[in-house]
Amino acid sequence: MTSAAVYPPPSAPAANMFGNVPGYEGTVAGGGGYLPPPMPMEPIAPPQPGPVPEDWNIPTLSEDVAREAFKSFANSQCCYSESPAKDGVITGMEPFNTYRYRLETFTESRSTEWAHKPHEGEPADFYTQTAPRPWEIQATKTPSLFINLTEEIRVPYTSSIRECFSCHATGMMPCDECQGNGKPCWVCNGTGMRDNESCSRCNATGKDNCNKCDNRGTKECETCEGKRQLLTYIQLKVEWTNNVEDHVIEQNSGLKVDDLRSVSGKELFKNNQSVSLSVSSQLYPLIGFPNPAISEASDRLIREHQSKYAQTSRILQQRQTVELIPITKVNYKWKGDSHVYYVYGNENQVSADNYPATCCCVIL
Repeated sequence: MTSAAVYPPPSAPAANMFGNVPGYEGTVAGGGGYLPPPMPMEPIAPPQPGPVPEDWNIPTLSEDVAREAFKSFANSQCCYSESPAKDGVITGMEPFNTYRYRLETFTESRSTEWAHKPHEGEPADFYTQTAPRPWEIQATKTPSLFINLTEEIRVPYTSSIRECFSCHATGMMPCDECQGNGKPCWVCNGTGMRDNESCSRCNATGKDNCNKCDNRGTKECETCEGKRQLLTYIQLKVEWTNNVEDHVIEQNSGLKVDDLRSVSGKELFKNNQSVSLSVSSQLYPLIGFPNPAISEASDRLIREHQSKYAQTSRILQQRQTVELIPITKVNYKWKGDSHVYYVYGNENQVSADNYPATCCCVIL
C-alpha cells in the first residue's frame, strides 16, 4: 500500500498577514466592531401640539361579536371543547381601552473585517490608491425606510493575493472522513487478508470505499476551492435596522401585556419626518396629549434610543405612533361556574387562560 501524502496542519489567518490600511487599523479577521458615524445627530425642530383626536374611546364590543370570537378561539385550539364558547352565558362585559406608544428608530451602522475568497483572477489593488474611509463608501443598495437591509462591500484598494492558509497552497486537504489514509476495510480490518486469503471486499488493498474522497485520501481544499491562492480584502458591512420599542399604558384589565404584541389598534397619532437617508434626524417627544403617561414614555424612549444607537450608528429617521387598543373583559357562566376571557385588538383575538373544557392529548 502506498502511504498517503502528508500535509501540514491548516492554520487560521494571522491578523498581521493582511497588513495595515490607514483608517482601518482596528480591523481584524472575524470583525472589527461597529464604527462611529462621522456626523452628530441633530434634533429636528420641535413640533407644535397636534390636533387631539375627538374620540379617544372605542365602542364597547357587542355580545354577538364577543361570542363569535370565543367560538373561533375554541375551534382553533387542540383538545378544546366548543361547549363553553357555544353554551356559556355572558353575564358582563367591561371595556379597557389601552394606549400603546411605539418608537421606531431607523439606523445605518457600518462594521469592517478582513475577509477572503478563492482567487479567480481578480487584480490586487492593495496600496495602489488610498482606500476610502468606511463612511465615505457609497452603498449600492437603497433601503426603504423602516425596513431591515444588509449589504456587504469589498473596500477598494485593500485587495491582495496570498497563499491559502488552510492547504498551504497545495489546493488539497486530507480527507476528514478517512484522515488521509483511506478508510480501513471493515471485513479484513485494513490488513488486506481474511482467513489467509486476499480479502475480496477490498481486493486486498485494506481500504474500503470512502465516499468523501473516493479513496484518494485527499479532497479539494474548501477554503480556496483548489485555487491555491486567496484574494484577501477588507469587507464593509452596512446594516440598516429598524429598532422598535413599545410602551403600553396599562389599564389593569388583567390581560398580559405580551398578548398585545400581535394585534393592532386604532391609530390616533403618527409623527415622522420626511428626510433624505443621508441626513440624520431625531424626533422631539410628543407634547399636548391628554394622557401624560404617553408624553412621559415618548420622552424616555427617545432619550434611551439616542443613548443606545447614536454612538455606533447613524440615525436616519424616527417615527412615533400612538394606538388605542380595544380590550374587552368578558364574564360568563358555564355549568354554574363563573369564568373570564378577553377579546382584544382590531383582530378580535381571544385570551382564555383557564378555559374550562380541555382534555389531555397524547401524541404517540
